[in-house]
Parts: sequence; C-alpha cells; structure tokens
Amino acid sequence: MHSLFEKIESRLADLPVPVALRLPGGQLLGSAQSLVTLAFNRWSAVATFASGKIGALAEGYVENRVQIEGNMRDLMAVAAGLLPGNPVASDTRWWDALLRRARSRASHTQERDARQIQFHYDVSDDFYSLWLDPLRVYSCAYFRDPAMTVAQAQQAKLDHICRKLMLKPGDRFLDIGAGWGGLLMWAAEHYGVDATGITLSKNQQAYVQRLIGEKGLQGRVRMELRDYRELDEAQPFDRIASVGMVEHVGYANLPAYFGKIQRLLAPGGLALNHGITAGGLENDRVGAGMGDFIEKYIFPGGELVHISHMLRVAATAGLEMVDTENLRPHYARTLWAWSDALEQHLDEARKVLRATSDDTRAERILRAYRLYLAGSAMGFEQGWVSLHQMLLANPANDLPSEAMKGAQSVFPFNRDYIYRSHDLQIQVQSDR
Repeated sequence: MHSLFEKIESRLADLPVPVALRLPGGQLLGSAQSLVTLAFNRWSAVATFASGKIGALAEGYVENRVQIEGNMRDLMAVAAGLLPGNPVASDTRWWDALLRRARSRASHTQERDARQIQFHYDVSDDFYSLWLDPLRVYSCAYFRDPAMTVAQAQQAKLDHICRKLMLKPGDRFLDIGAGWGGLLMWAAEHYGVDATGITLSKNQQAYVQRLIGEKGLQGRVRMELRDYRELDEAQPFDRIASVGMVEHVGYANLPAYFGKIQRLLAPGGLALNHGITAGGLENDRVGAGMGDFIEKYIFPGGELVHISHMLRVAATAGLEMVDTENLRPHYARTLWAWSDALEQHLDEARKVLRATSDDTRAERILRAYRLYLAGSAMGFEQGWVSLHQMLLANPANDLPSEAMKGAQSVFPFNRDYIYRSHDLQIQVQSDR
C-alpha cells in the first residue's frame, strides 16, 4: 500500500492543477489548496487513477464510485496530465483491421442503428434544450467572427453549409440525420428549397413536425422517420447535406453510405458531409478507455475514421471531393460552450431527467454528459479527434452550362462564392 501512495503522490506532483485525493479510509493525499478533489470509496478506483485509465475513472464517477469536486475545465487539465501516452497512437496489426470490420458490420444493422440513435437522442428534448442554442443545433458551430456567441456561430454554420451547397429556390434538398431541424428550416426559410429531412429519433421527428406546422411549411418541408438506406433513388436530389451523421454509420458501412449518397445525388449536384473524424490514422476511438466510455454511456455504435480514409471511400463511390475544410478548434469552442451551459443548469437538468427516469438513472445520465461534453472539448483541443466538412460533387460531363470548362458540376472551383460579404443572402440573427 505504501508503494501505491508513493506512486499517487508522484502523479499528483506532476499534474498542471493542484489536486487532492480522499481515499476510502479517509486519508487525504495531495494539495491542501486543491482546485480539484477526487473522493474514492473503493480501492480499485484509486488504482485506475494511479494507472492513468481515464475511461475507467470516468465510469467510476458515473457509477458513483468516485466523487468529483471542482470545475470541468480544471478536471480536464488533470485528465490530460494523467494520460500515460498519446491516446491516438496506434500499433495496429493486420488482424485488428479484420476484427474492426467484423465488429462494425455486426453493430450497424438497421435495427441496431435505430436503437443506438434513440438511446442517445431520445434522452429528453428538455434536457438538450438547457445547453444547446435556441435552434437546437447539435453539431460543431462556425465562429466566423471570434466575438460570436455559440447561438450566432450556429446560425453562421447553417448559412456556411447552405452557401457551400449553393442552394437556390426550388432545389430538392435532402438532410440526412436532420436532428431538431435547424439546417432543414434554415435552408427552407432563407434559401427557398424543397426540403426533406430524415432521422431515426422519434423525439426529433415529432419536434420538427411541430415546427413545420407552426411555420406553415407543410408541402415544402417534411421530416421522415427513416434510415438513409431506405431512401428512394428514383428522384435524385439537387443537394444533400449530412451533418453529424457519418459518425454513426460505421467503418464497414462507409462504402454503402457514400454509394447511397452518390445514387441519391443528381448529376452535377453537390453533397456536404460534416462529421467528426479520427485524430489518428488507424484508431476508431480515443485510447486510455475514453472512447470505450463514450461507447458505453453516450454513443453506442459510434465509430471514427481518419479524413484520408473517408475521402478515399467517397472517391471510390464515384464522388469528387471539390473542397474540404477542417473545423476542429471550432468544435472545441462549441463543446466548451455546451459544457459551461450545462454546468450552469445542473439542478434544472437533474429535475428534467428525473421527470423521465428514476433518480439513479437520471444521475448517471447527468454525470456522463458532464464528462462527455468537457472531455470532448479537451479531445478537440488536443487534436485527438477532428471535424471536417467535405464538399462532394457527382460528376457529369453533359451539363448544359458549366461554371468552368471541365467542371463537371455546379461547383465554381473557387471559394469566392462562399466568402463574398456583399452578396450575403441573410444577416446572422442576433441572440434571442
């Protein structure tokens, strides 16, 4: 036991934030002026701290084996300091790739995907509304101006996507994984498109159906409870967006996913895929148990791939990458904004969750989301995970008019059309 105490004291001395540990027997180790205090009621949990098993330590907190005092930003600095090495380093062997593909294929049947999406998104609409922006945009914001609030940056992101896709009135627009309808409504209201959204979340579909009615958009906007694999290919869409969806597709299903997008997209049309990508070339989740924690408590079935692999699969499906943008630090700032908002509403969040779950489960959900939001913010800051927008074209040689000879799509092969300030179709709305 003495050697364990020595190891713990050594780890504490190296951390960037003063930390105290309260052990099962009541003994206190570490700084008397600690910013973070971890209280353990089991020795096994103490061992996870000493070994740097961050995922197991997080699970101990969710399951009430560890108590945490201190703010999330200081806690994440401690977590980063505890790591024994680079959590995206990989020594992947050839059979690991085979196992990954087999596991991925088994995890992403249509039935399992529906259950996994509902596990996450159907927790409680009121819970999400406490820390998301008024439009409930649950994906990386775009801080076009550093002074923007997260609500303004989400509006800027929606418009950034619409401008990249060159949306115009009458376009048939598909939003795969439309969430609470932020992009769907923005595209319909500001760009005049005929919009179809799909989701596997019953809560999200019901919410967007109400919005459509309230805004009088029946006939021009629809939200379907449907898997992307079930979409009819007989009438291709002019433009397609998929935001925060590709993470749920699975490594093994990526060829089918991009192949489906290619068949759904009209010749010469554009598709934008916005999603989280792996920080390492071979890993499908962050190491030190952090990815396993998210798999268990937040996103069952979630899988990440490096942007290079995603681009290769999209190209194999017949789609031409015409623009790719890395928004990684934007997501770090977005997640910290969400984390801060949740921390400000902990009592209200606990009350909301208890309205739909028993007290024990409600507390587990709240604790898991506290760690998930702050931990993900840290992961994007450190570069362990990333976020890319890929703009893809479905090439066509016989377009009646091309923006540039050989373009084979409506894409103009420059970025002026996105960034020109004098022709913005809308002004970002102020906070509500």
